[in-house]
Amino acid sequence: MRLLRRITILGSTGSIGVNTLDVIRSHPERYQVAALTAHQQVDRLLAQCREFKPRIAVVGDAQSAKKLAAAVLQEKIPTTVLYGAEALVSAVSESDCDTVMAAIVGAAGLLPTLAAARAGKRILLANKEALVMSGDLLMQAVRDSGAELIPIDSEHNAIFQCLPAGFNALHSDVARAECGVEELWLTASGGPFRTTPLVELADITPDQACAHPNWVMGRKISVDSATMMNKGLEVIEARWLFGVPLAQIRVLIHPQSVVHSMVRYRDGSVIAQLGQPDMRTPIAYGLAWPQRIAAGVEPLDLTQMSALHFIQPDLKQFPCLALAFAAAHSGGTAPAILNAANEVAVGAFLASELPYLQIPTLVEQVLEQVAAAQAQTLAEVLDADQTARRVAMQCLARLRSH
Repeated sequence: MRLLRRITILGSTGSIGVNTLDVIRSHPERYQVAALTAHQQVDRLLAQCREFKPRIAVVGDAQSAKKLAAAVLQEKIPTTVLYGAEALVSAVSESDCDTVMAAIVGAAGLLPTLAAARAGKRILLANKEALVMSGDLLMQAVRDSGAELIPIDSEHNAIFQCLPAGFNALHSDVARAECGVEELWLTASGGPFRTTPLVELADITPDQACAHPNWVMGRKISVDSATMMNKGLEVIEARWLFGVPLAQIRVLIHPQSVVHSMVRYRDGSVIAQLGQPDMRTPIAYGLAWPQRIAAGVEPLDLTQMSALHFIQPDLKQFPCLALAFAAAHSGGTAPAILNAANEVAVGAFLASELPYLQIPTLVEQVLEQVAAAQAQTLAEVLDADQTARRVAMQCLARLRSH
């Protein structure tokens, strides 16, 4: 008899979390929900608790916890309600789970993801910031505990599928070189403004930036896709996930979002993973790996495609991508500083407090003002993150006053 996998979903009310539950719903014989977490979407989390009856549910604050706990008690749902950052770690360590879907957007997902790595769980990594901010620490934790790390971002999941069996970032440079991998090609849709001249983006609204042409995503990641900061963060993530030098990672704009990424080999072969732009495909792959299960996704019909296009990104059109490459080259705490500044900038844009074209301006100012350093501990990473956020708020105030 196949043993049930017990899943904790960090960020269950977001797009990735909802899609994960959709796949789990279709395979009750394989998966059981151990814990669910959300920030403030109490009503949606309650509905999830009602259906999946997790052992633990976590929300962001005491007021939300009080509301959820009262509803859970009234409906006699066997779920313990917790709240706060430490409770996110409890959802990993005290829920009796073996698999963690790490889908909390931003730096907030770092601590519970690290906890999952240290506990030796299977980590389905949809939170790129955990690797962007502290890739060395997270990969060391995976190495020390024997945890499994499976990328869920469609691009990294595609590369994971295209790499040869046994290719592992934790192996030696010699062992990886013997596999014949020359380059990793990350594809990007180019977002809603791929062909829009910069001069026409001055008055772009948050709703326009969030109107992604191919994917249904949360607002923050949709803005990151429009600026291509998302792709820059993915470059940093790929370096840690697959252990290849930065020079061997390329970005290609692929407007159709059919080829999710590719691997170029020494013999001239290029292996690509194709599929519908639906996150349930990489989620199902991660849940079932090394097997495959139905994801509820329509088959790809190649006869309905007239052409597939690939374009080199223009770094003047997408300055955030250039900033991300620069931070990746600098290393140390530079990616954490980049990420923190970007979170502040995008948050201000979504709140209509910062023009769209000033997102890269703010990020660049923070990178110039906060010196990057080597980070040997999580405390050093978090300190760089907090310093960058403080400086970003100061830069934001100056930009708003002009």
